[in-house]
Amino acid sequence: MVRNLEPQAIWNYFEDLNQVPRASKKEGRVVAWIMDFGKNLGLTTLCDDCVAPGLGNVVIKKPASKGMENRPPVIIQTHLDMVHQKNGNTLFDFDTQGIASYIDGEWVRAKGTTLGADNGMGVAAAMAVLSDKSLVHPAIEALFTIDEETGMTGAKYLDNNKLGLEGAILLNLDTEDDDELCIGCAGGIDTNVSWEYEETEAQGSAYTVVVKGLAGGHSGMDIILGRANANKLMNRLLYKTRELFGLRIVSIEGGGLRNAIPRESEAVVLVHQGDAFVKHVAALALDIKAEFKISDPGIQIEAVPCTSGSKAMALQAQDRLLAALYAVHNGVYRMHPSIEGLVETSSSLARVQVAQGKFMSQSLQRSSLYSAKMDLANAIRAPFEAIGAQVVQGGEYPGWEPLPNAPILHTMKDLYTELFGGAPHVRACHAGLECGIIGKHFPGLHMISFGPTIRGPHSPDEKVHIPSVAKFWRMLTHTLAHIPNL
Repeated sequence: MVRNLEPQAIWNYFEDLNQVPRASKKEGRVVAWIMDFGKNLGLTTLCDDCVAPGLGNVVIKKPASKGMENRPPVIIQTHLDMVHQKNGNTLFDFDTQGIASYIDGEWVRAKGTTLGADNGMGVAAAMAVLSDKSLVHPAIEALFTIDEETGMTGAKYLDNNKLGLEGAILLNLDTEDDDELCIGCAGGIDTNVSWEYEETEAQGSAYTVVVKGLAGGHSGMDIILGRANANKLMNRLLYKTRELFGLRIVSIEGGGLRNAIPRESEAVVLVHQGDAFVKHVAALALDIKAEFKISDPGIQIEAVPCTSGSKAMALQAQDRLLAALYAVHNGVYRMHPSIEGLVETSSSLARVQVAQGKFMSQSLQRSSLYSAKMDLANAIRAPFEAIGAQVVQGGEYPGWEPLPNAPILHTMKDLYTELFGGAPHVRACHAGLECGIIGKHFPGLHMISFGPTIRGPHSPDEKVHIPSVAKFWRMLTHTLAHIPNL
């Protein structure tokens, strides 16, 4: 049973949290829940209501333990929302059901859905710090932000006039390797495309083309793994097929969340020579599976007969759209020239939808360099503008510039070596962390991000390594007891 795992405080708070629906932009219930938690502890609990009354970032303040009053106050920062993703064959209502977690060897997983370890483990750890009266620590300001996963809205609109944060050091609990101290992150920007196209009558047998079984994952942290993108695979299957089988697109539905590598795509098409078309798709599928046999071995592709109306994309519109989607870059764009193994710039084509005369797509560009991020964003928008589509770019957020000589970094490196032997990995990450935005609100704030080991975030394969949670808790509590003067 998950609640019996050690440290029990973290696992019990995590299980409690997982019974509260907390989709991005729908955090009203979890905001009320965490505020009740703070008030029930008798601690100062504030909400900045940055989105709506009762919906905003929450701060719970805990006074310093005896003898630590003169140490710099510390902000422990986590985000309340989680990515709601489930497998296509999983029946689950995120608005009404709690996450069903279970133990699988040394890991905790969820049954057919995302687990919420990102960033639920951080939230649970912050709650454990707030409730534990035995810990040695300076003044604590536990900051729980909202809407991290779909634009970092909470961090962007944080209102410190209402929260009164005074911390000099920020510990962000949203990193996914227990041997890592993160001191920098990538910024990002969304590219959203819309286009209206003409539909005409079309002839042919109706087929559903299905791409599924992909590993997916976090479009920042996992982009380096070379996993397949369901939207790009679907476009590859449909491109030029008109010339062979007179293919006409009725609809496409691919991907989901803007920051997750798309796992599935489904298209309804009309074709001539249906049997030959099915064989053609099967042949292409063999090539694709061979290409991704290491990085994405679970790919499944098939074409099956279905029923459909006779309306489809006009030929010229179809050809232009498929060409534009083929031209859109997906994956790693450039590796960092001076930090080994770090992606500098990337893009993920997260969402593609075609239906009833309307096309839309969503993609997310990331980079540790502002100029590179905007260059790639322009490269993404160009093929869509070439076909006359409307392109809107927004949700831009900054990266986080490392401070390699910060006293808190030296303290945590020494503590890690003392506690666990060996040195931690100090690095920047190719993901959007709220540290970049929060650092803009509080210039000079010293920040470190760390956490337990999590794999497959933003996908139903998400899991958290049980031994790493205890290790993470030791690191957090020892860090609080040894906060350096700045």
